[in-house]
Amino acid sequence: MYEYTKEQLESLKKVEETRGKRVNQELKRMTAEEKESVLASFHPDYIESAYEELKIGPNKGGKVLHELASLLQGKARVLDLDVNLDKIDYDVDVLIIGGGGAGASAAIEADKTGAKTMIVTKLRLGDANTAMAEGGIQAADKENDSPAIHYLDALGGGHFANKPELLRKLVTDAPEAIEWLNELGVMFDKEPDGTMITTHGGGTSRKRMHACKDYSGSEIMRVLRDEVYNRGITVVDFTSAVELIKDSEGKAAGAVLMNMETKEILVARAKTVIIATGGAGRLHYQGFPTSNHYGATADGLILAYRAGAKLLYPETLQYHPTGAACPTQIYGALVTEKVRSLGAQLVNKDGVAFVNPLETRDVTASAIIRECKKNGKGVATTDGEGVWLDTPMIEIRGGEGTIEKRIPAMLRMFGKYGIDIRKEPILVYPTLHYQNGGIDISANGMSGVENLFVAGEAVGGIHGKNRLMGNSLLDIIVFGRNAGQNAGKKAKSVKVKALTLDFVKKFDEERRAAGIVSEELSPRLLPDYRRKEL
Repeated sequence: MYEYTKEQLESLKKVEETRGKRVNQELKRMTAEEKESVLASFHPDYIESAYEELKIGPNKGGKVLHELASLLQGKARVLDLDVNLDKIDYDVDVLIIGGGGAGASAAIEADKTGAKTMIVTKLRLGDANTAMAEGGIQAADKENDSPAIHYLDALGGGHFANKPELLRKLVTDAPEAIEWLNELGVMFDKEPDGTMITTHGGGTSRKRMHACKDYSGSEIMRVLRDEVYNRGITVVDFTSAVELIKDSEGKAAGAVLMNMETKEILVARAKTVIIATGGAGRLHYQGFPTSNHYGATADGLILAYRAGAKLLYPETLQYHPTGAACPTQIYGALVTEKVRSLGAQLVNKDGVAFVNPLETRDVTASAIIRECKKNGKGVATTDGEGVWLDTPMIEIRGGEGTIEKRIPAMLRMFGKYGIDIRKEPILVYPTLHYQNGGIDISANGMSGVENLFVAGEAVGGIHGKNRLMGNSLLDIIVFGRNAGQNAGKKAKSVKVKALTLDFVKKFDEERRAAGIVSEELSPRLLPDYRRKEL
């Protein structure tokens, strides 16, 4: 059971003493100028020393975080492998790399076109960030809402940097995406008459968050996984894509695969390829903890970049404002934004609420960092520091039983350590959560490399430079389905020419010519948590 320190107990007492005064307190939203100021001063994306300029590749001259640069410009794993491109182990129409929500959605739709479809995933189907998403999925399907309003909310949240054609598709396809999931069997929260229950999220002007309590991603992934298996789609698990394969015309034509257990090398030939490899949290940019799944190591960005695909906004990351700051066992784990949308307040060590809990994620995270680093109002923890998220406010405002009904996963996660969030606030601090940038695609899902499609978190531009809650579960469905449909159709007219890895050798020559001598193998595939001294 978790034991509070003396300092934490003293602070906890102040939070409890001020709660009555804060029940009806609604902090004003920041002005545009205030938002820009707090972001520029405290958001990790603005720390110039954390970045370096790329020396080679499609984004040469652009800046990315050091951890990503070392992999984008790293040594290709395939150079040390004995790969026989004449020996084809898998021959399919559509090859999908990644087994999360985007990959599964793509597979279902590609299969509907009649294409021979295969998913390859380095862990198991469903082991992905999708299953870890909690809060919900956005869609403008109520009378007081519209895709146009949804568009404006997401555009503002993304700092007006969203790629217009991608954002338009996201919001206009959203209602159909909810209907599609509902028909597949996703158990959304509903009123007794069947009406979908919707709530606010940070940065939303309407209640459009559809949820399955706080197990939304897990429930969606459950249904998608079942549909993939029910359709008989081939799934090759515990197998990583370590390099894309092109044909003699420079088009994507498959991938070199490696069995994660036996290290056997396999060749998959395909008429079209879909990258759906998810995010990069397990690279632990700038030393941040992460809410991400174990396999989130930016593989798709690295493979696509080496093949010649341009990245869009690769320098932007999302640090979710509320990651668990303690106990140590769940350090960095996601505390869903839904906790704040239900009424919990962010409070400093003196019991003072310091930011509107439903500012956009980047602004809220920056405000928390400011409160700790500049104002000295954070609470020390074993792993660092944090601020209080006053969860008992939820039941004071919404009635007894609200937490058990609406966010049972949160109740259980902290309950394992003897913390009852109905009675006690929890300590939180920003955690590395989402890869805002990624591979640049057009509205049909294709990257700058012919026949290479991308879906999900590996895409850049949909959310601009900051994502609103609920738009990631939405984009994996909208753009997963989109990639599957278009890759399946495209495959019907593709004739794959001779397979080649010459582009990898050329990239390595460029590395050496640019003076890059790092021997770090790329992609990383899995994080390494071994103690360095061992």
